[in-house]
Amino acid sequence: MVPLMVAADQIASSSLTGASVVSVCALLFTVASFWWLNARQGRLRAWEPHSFAAIVHGSTARLRLPLVLHNTGPKPIVVQDLILTFPDEPASHLPLLWVSSPSRLQPGPDEEAKLPAGFVVPGREAQQLFLEFEAPFSGFLPEARDYKAQIQVRVGHRKGWRPLLTFSLRAANIIDPGRYTVYNNAPVELTKEDQKRADAALLELLEDHGDGSPPGGRRQGGPPDDGDADTSG
Repeated sequence: MVPLMVAADQIASSSLTGASVVSVCALLFTVASFWWLNARQGRLRAWEPHSFAAIVHGSTARLRLPLVLHNTGPKPIVVQDLILTFPDEPASHLPLLWVSSPSRLQPGPDEEAKLPAGFVVPGREAQQLFLEFEAPFSGFLPEARDYKAQIQVRVGHRKGWRPLLTFSLRAANIIDPGRYTVYNNAPVELTKEDQKRADAALLELLEDHGDGSPPGGRRQGGPPDDGDADTSG
C-alpha cells in the first residue's frame, strides 16, 4: 500500500513540476513579446538619395537632400540634430550644418524658410524629409568626381553623434555650381558635352578661390559604410 502512495505522490509532483515549467515559459514568452512589440528601442535607417540640390557660391557651400528616415522599433525616436561630413577629405573641410527643412527639393524664391527643429520619427514608421546643409568657409570646393558623404545624427536617447547614412555624392553632375538647382545623383554616365561643362564650371570655381589647383590631399580611414544609425539601446 505504501509503495502505491509513494508512486502516486511522485506522479503528482512530476505533473506539478511540468505545469510550473509551462507556466513560467508562457510568462517569459508574454513578457518578451510585449517588450518586442511595445518597448524595444529600434534604429534609424536611411537610403542614398537619387537627387540633390547644390550651390557653391563665394565661400559658401550649400546642399539640399531628400531623405527617408525609417524607425525600425516600436518606440519613437527624437532626432535632435544632423550634420553632413566628407570623411575622406582633408580635416580642413568643415562639416555642413543643418540649416533648414524646406518643403521641396527644387529651391525657389517663393518657398518659406523653415529653421531646423527637433522632430520625432514614430515607431515602425517612415518619414520623407528635405534637409538643407550649409557651411560658410567650409573649404569644400567640389571637383568633378564622386565624394564619400556621411550624414551624422544626434538622437534623444543616446549621447554624441552617430553615423546615419554614408553615400556617394556625385559632384561631377554639378555643371552650374553658381546656380542653386537640382542634379541627378544616380550613377549614370554624363555626355561628353555635359562633362566638359562640369569640368569648366568647377575649374572656374577653383580659380576664383586660389591658384586653380584642386584642394589639398585626402585623409584616408573614414568611418565604415553604414546605412543604419546605431540608435538602439
